[in-house]
Amino acid sequence: MLGTGGQVATFSVWDYVVFAATILGAAGIGLFQAIRSRKEMSSDEFLLGGRQMTAVPVAMSLTASFMSGITVIGTPAEAYLFGTAFWLFGFSYTIMSTFTAELFVPLFYRLSITSAYEYLELRFSRPIRLIGTSMYIIQTALYTGLVIYAPALALNQITGLDLWGVLVATGVVCIIYCTLGGLKAVIWTDVLQMVIMLVGFVAVIARGAVIRGGLTQIWEDAREGGRLKAFDFDPDPLKRHTFWSIVIGGSIMWAAVYAINQSQVQRYISCKTLGHAKMSLYLNMVGLWVTVSLAVLSGLTMYSYYKICDPLSNDDVGASDQLLPYLVMDILEDYPGIPGLFVAAAYSGTLSTVSSSINALVAVTVKDFILHYCKNLTEKQVTWMNMGLSVFYGALCIGMAGVASLMGSLLQAALSIFGMISGPLLGLYLMGMFFRTSNATGGLVGLIIGLVLTLWVGIGAQIYPPTADKTNPLPVSKAGCNNTMDYTTPPPWNSSTVTPQADSRPPLADSWYSLSYLYFSLLGSLATVVSGLLVSMATGGCKHESLNSDLFVRKSDLICFSWGNKSKESDVGEKTDFHMGADNPAFTDINVISKDFEKVTKF
Repeated sequence: MLGTGGQVATFSVWDYVVFAATILGAAGIGLFQAIRSRKEMSSDEFLLGGRQMTAVPVAMSLTASFMSGITVIGTPAEAYLFGTAFWLFGFSYTIMSTFTAELFVPLFYRLSITSAYEYLELRFSRPIRLIGTSMYIIQTALYTGLVIYAPALALNQITGLDLWGVLVATGVVCIIYCTLGGLKAVIWTDVLQMVIMLVGFVAVIARGAVIRGGLTQIWEDAREGGRLKAFDFDPDPLKRHTFWSIVIGGSIMWAAVYAINQSQVQRYISCKTLGHAKMSLYLNMVGLWVTVSLAVLSGLTMYSYYKICDPLSNDDVGASDQLLPYLVMDILEDYPGIPGLFVAAAYSGTLSTVSSSINALVAVTVKDFILHYCKNLTEKQVTWMNMGLSVFYGALCIGMAGVASLMGSLLQAALSIFGMISGPLLGLYLMGMFFRTSNATGGLVGLIIGLVLTLWVGIGAQIYPPTADKTNPLPVSKAGCNNTMDYTTPPPWNSSTVTPQADSRPPLADSWYSLSYLYFSLLGSLATVVSGLLVSMATGGCKHESLNSDLFVRKSDLICFSWGNKSKESDVGEKTDFHMGADNPAFTDINVISKDFEKVTKF
């Protein structure tokens, strides 16, 4: 049986029951954690879970945080329209996880930081730290707006529920359990939501396989439709997805997300030992493999079912991000509660990401701004401030959802935001961690240059999207459609970006602005490092400054050296040495970030 277009069913009573049960379960975890920790809810407990979390729940939370509603909705649509090239991100996840676990985790863990941007002040200067924090706040607010909008779009498509009502409901639920339960509530809720996301994908694939006569038939349909040609070794940086852009550009982009993004850093530094922190990233890598595989397979299932009647061409849906919700109601309408499960999956991804963002935004605001100027606040006042800021940022993220619809494809827009802002920040960290000659002046100038370049190309790409010869959409058909009708009410905002006519495109539109969005992070990082080092050397480097050796990457940070050094008891006497199984430094009496540095390093 094949899809032939037309109107599909809407939510049944059981769908609403399943969906509501999921949301109430998420809020219930927040309430449980609030009641459980009501006597010990210090600021450290609220923001970092008391730094006593273990690897498995943190790993699932890391995966759920950025494998959001955008992934649930956007990645299957990506596979449906462009094929399985997105599967190659599995290589990127492997490189990113190793890079982060072996270089960044030991550094942040050793410094016992709460905000990832504390490092920028220790290594460079306070103004650079504040700039980095401000960039993170802007980036996260924009991204969170996107991930609130994604499931709202799905719900609007499937149930006809008011879009703004869904947006506000998302924010309110997240505010409740973020405000009451802190990071522990966020992490344990993420675990539940990660399971729901995976079950949602499995439900779509299983039903599609039954309809189409098995996974073999789905795979054969995808092959005939050209969807399995994942390996494109064309070195052209203007092509949207090639092997090189995904493996090289994608690795740097995801490293910028996991290595220095506060939402992720806050999770792995909440682990009780360095070993748990590193392991959480490697387990997260496996979680990312599973999630992206199920998402891509869902997209291939969708293509197999609609290979003779493309809902987008037939005007059954208004945008590519509505394709999977449409499929769900088309093939699962005879199974009450299952469509509700899928929507719960998309919604769970959003709740996970939004709650992570709110918690991280509160952490950096309190640590980087408020406590610096209000040093006499009591622990109780800080706790109440954490809760108040959770409400404020929840409301802000709801407002930013309105901006999300103006950014074209949800999936590409979300990743573009990380590339434009996180790329230059990653370059700044790498410059500080590896090059002792870099100074505050070079860091600031390099960051500005990198940011200007990525914003220039990124905003230009949004205004003048690349043409089809660079994005390579695969052919679809509507030869088997029963009818051509537009029964779908389009969302209040246009969720697709219209490419300007050729005569209105400037010369840069087909060159500079057509650069693959996956290279934004690489461009920003390289520009920041190169220009920053040149300015640092021109302004004298760090020859006259004393720098703590804890601020640089060490050979002993790598896993092969860390495990090998564990038996050397003589190392314990040195303040800054610790092992994979050591307690989190925040619970020792060692002040590893003392201003009286024992070791002085010079260029």
